[in-house]
Amino acid sequence: MKKELIISGFGGQGGLAIGKNLVEAGMAEGLNVTWAPSYGPEMRGGTANCSVVLSDKPVGSPVFAHPTELIALNGPSLHKFEAGVQSGGMVFVNSDVVTDTVSRGDVAAWYVPCSQIADELGNPKVSNMVMLGAYVAATGILKQETIEEMIRKMFTGDKAKLVPLNIQAFHRGMAIIG
Repeated sequence: MKKELIISGFGGQGGLAIGKNLVEAGMAEGLNVTWAPSYGPEMRGGTANCSVVLSDKPVGSPVFAHPTELIALNGPSLHKFEAGVQSGGMVFVNSDVVTDTVSRGDVAAWYVPCSQIADELGNPKVSNMVMLGAYVAATGILKQETIEEMIRKMFTGDKAKLVPLNIQAFHRGMAIIG
């Protein structure tokens, strides 16, 4: 098993955090992982993406040309990376931000209303956890409990109060997939 994933969006949408959470959970489950972030000079609002590999075999390189999955948190990301997704792969789209649809019929497309769900939960910053939940549910790559533990480790000290909200957002994302 080998997943090669690109997560892309505007800086501040939490795409890099999704990737970091996936690799930390993957390590906890004994997988071989890589996480390679790339972002523009702006901390928020600029383009940000990361490449993630999750594999049960050693990873030869963190670089790949054709991901098995794409998480597109904004329109420019969908336009830039959709064509490179492997045939039979999956594309996850933040449907509250991206108005276009996936143009290819040879990939599975999941439209996740991340912002709407985050707003319903009372905090727009948890939209990335909604997408993380959808990805984990659709791929089955990691255990729900492992992701929840990574969320607990992410938010400590004064931020520990954010754990229940982020876990709730993660569950809502999983529920979108069913």
